[in-house]
Amino acid sequence: MTADTLEWRRFFVGLDLGKARDYTAVAVVEQASYQVGERSPVDYRRRTVVRHAVRMLERMPLGTAYPDVARRVGRIVRGVRAEGWCALVVDATGVGAPVVDLLRRGGLGCGMTAVTITGGERKTAAAGGWRVPKKDLVAGLAVMLEEGRLRVARRMRWAEEFEEELKNMRVKVTGRGREQYGAWGEGQHDDLVMAVALACWKSGGERGIGMGNRRVV
Repeated sequence: MTADTLEWRRFFVGLDLGKARDYTAVAVVEQASYQVGERSPVDYRRRTVVRHAVRMLERMPLGTAYPDVARRVGRIVRGVRAEGWCALVVDATGVGAPVVDLLRRGGLGCGMTAVTITGGERKTAAAGGWRVPKKDLVAGLAVMLEEGRLRVARRMRWAEEFEEELKNMRVKVTGRGREQYGAWGEGQHDDLVMAVALACWKSGGERGIGMGNRRVV
């Protein structure tokens, strides 16, 4: 059997910023292209597949000051840059704007996109970034997991918590008929899910809609 051959890889760092009672979480998703299988007898080419894998998850302690968040993210991004091309996507919703400013002044050498997470119906361009419906982020992540296009190693730190957050995600329908996604139970969180979802959205691998059974592999 012919071994898969790596063509290229790049990294996407997702940052979900916590509020007073929510955690701040960071995720690193690797997107890699491989040549797989045997060569075609027609054109002598091998099939190309693009795979995504969560390479790191981290949940910061409650109450971590934003300057400390920026410093920690800076260290993560610089470590990722040593391995290849990277992009940072940051939750700029609400109080996230000051952290975006801190990171931009940090000279990370990594492209950054600010995302304001909304309850709307479609993504729109905003000053310095994008406004993206939460349902698009969550549903897109679910599709990638369902289709096996995103892998999360069980042994990874915070993988169990990530899986638990996925199980707790629910859909609410508002009085206006809009769907809202989140972990609505007491003491439940969705920070790790959103960090991964932001990274996957930026990678372009999140396309698709739907939720269903999911499994960490």
